[in-house]
Amino acid sequence: MKYFTSITHSHKAVLGLAFTALVLLSGCASKSEFLTSEIIPAARGDVQVKLDDNKNYNIQVSIEYLAEASRLNPPKQTYVIWMESEHNSTRNLGQINTTSSSNKLKADFETSSSYPPTRIFITAEEDATVAYPGSMVVLTTGRIKG
Repeated sequence: MKYFTSITHSHKAVLGLAFTALVLLSGCASKSEFLTSEIIPAARGDVQVKLDDNKNYNIQVSIEYLAEASRLNPPKQTYVIWMESEHNSTRNLGQINTTSSSNKLKADFETSSSYPPTRIFITAEEDATVAYPGSMVVLTTGRIKG
């Protein structure tokens, strides 16, 4: 019986360490899927947010099956990625360029922010330098947990 008790205690210690590591790792990174788009239903992707050593938030966006902006109805010139945060509302992060790879229109984007994003979304626009998002939201995440 004494042997069984020591195994149980060591299992508890291992499980406790594993749980602690999982909590610590999940605090450093989060992954959010884009919701299904009404404009481009085949488009899919995700956003990964990681806190770096300088306390900045590294934001990585990966998208597949994103149709060329000129093929939308009405046609647009480009896609712009936006970030919402609790500290500085909505910010234009930049233009997304698609590449054709294995018949998948792919887009990858990476940037950093000193504020944690609460939502990432993509709009189709006539100009990449717009200050405010247009009404054609192509993809959006739900609320990003951080």
